[in-house]
Amino acid sequence: MLVQGDSAPDVALKDSDGADFTLAGYRGKPVVVYFYPKADTPGCTSEAKDFTELAGDFAAIGVPVVGVSKDKPAKLKKFADKYGLTVTLASDEPGDACGAFGTWVEKSLYGRKYMGIERATFLIDADGAIARVWPKVKVKGHAAEVLEAARAL
Repeated sequence: MLVQGDSAPDVALKDSDGADFTLAGYRGKPVVVYFYPKADTPGCTSEAKDFTELAGDFAAIGVPVVGVSKDKPAKLKKFADKYGLTVTLASDEPGDACGAFGTWVEKSLYGRKYMGIERATFLIDADGAIARVWPKVKVKGHAAEVLEAARAL
């Protein structure tokens, strides 16, 4: 997983409408990129709702928020519409961003090992460097903690 001081990789993603964009498009301003396992699951829904609730505060300090999963754009669109999510949701179907950030990891559930996305958040500064990393995120209170760190940039 990337650590503080690393350069953020310029990865290509698709938004919930299927439009292409890259993280390099955010250069010149800080950005929050959070990785979550799967849209419309309890923890991922809570996290997306928390970031959406604070979206105005993030916007006020000029810091966009991008949530990344391997879900298809159509599923992300349905997820955003269902819960009124206003943060950008991005599809990394091929897993390039997950691999580049180091969030595609071996997991274990009931003794069964499988590959999946580790819930993690990266605060990227205006120069494209990782300013802070939150690995193995616990959802409760996380978005507020990220907002405070973004304000400190």
